[in-house]
Amino acid sequence: MRREARELARAAGGSQRVVVLTGAGVSSDSGIPTFREPGGVWSRFRPEDLASPEAFARDPKLVWDWYRARAENVRESHPNPGHIAVAEMEGLFPDFHLVTQNVDGLHERAGSRRVIELHGNLGRARCTACPSVFSLEEAPQGQDGMPHCPSCDALARPDIVWFGESLPPDALERAFDLSSGAQLFFSVGTSGLVQPAASLPYLAKRGGAVLVEVNPNETPLSRDCDFVFRWSASEALPAIVEAFHAL
Repeated sequence: MRREARELARAAGGSQRVVVLTGAGVSSDSGIPTFREPGGVWSRFRPEDLASPEAFARDPKLVWDWYRARAENVRESHPNPGHIAVAEMEGLFPDFHLVTQNVDGLHERAGSRRVIELHGNLGRARCTACPSVFSLEEAPQGQDGMPHCPSCDALARPDIVWFGESLPPDALERAFDLSSGAQLFFSVGTSGLVQPAASLPYLAKRGGAVLVEVNPNETPLSRDCDFVFRWSASEALPAIVEAFHAL
């Protein structure tokens, strides 16, 4: 792996604009329990039956209980060496950006600042009646036991993109623009199947970027990559950062 990391650093060491796309695989080594875990309290529910506007309209208390359980799991977890390596990359490249499909906020806790969140964040909520977006700590609890808007007191909802909803247009447009102009693009811990994020590496490749995949498993993207690291993010990314530091 270190040899491959050194080869990548030599090939792309002069890159200015670098984009990293991350998916669930970057957080797997942080030990965050999956909500699909067999025998868990939520195992009798399908995520599709909880993460949708229809589910929230039908039973908002059930949806909030589920999301608060997920948020508690994340609070008990910590960034792993993969998250920390991504944060270190900000100091290596003058025009660095991170695009993540994750909602756990571990990148920010590891120190990343230039983060585009495509699917939202478990630590935030937004109002169902006004444009306010706020942290869960800011949201007062209503008599119904659910978070409410600190501005207008209407019921809040998780600031998460649900099934059937569009991604935030500003974040998506920014991700498309940055990827199109990237000189070096990393796809880390993502299956390459979930659109529209799955199209970002191909935009970068068409723009002439060096395309790198970090994933223990083969994906549809693998055959189009210039470099493939078949290790977890927490194993491969620190070695890659070390190789760039050594240039």
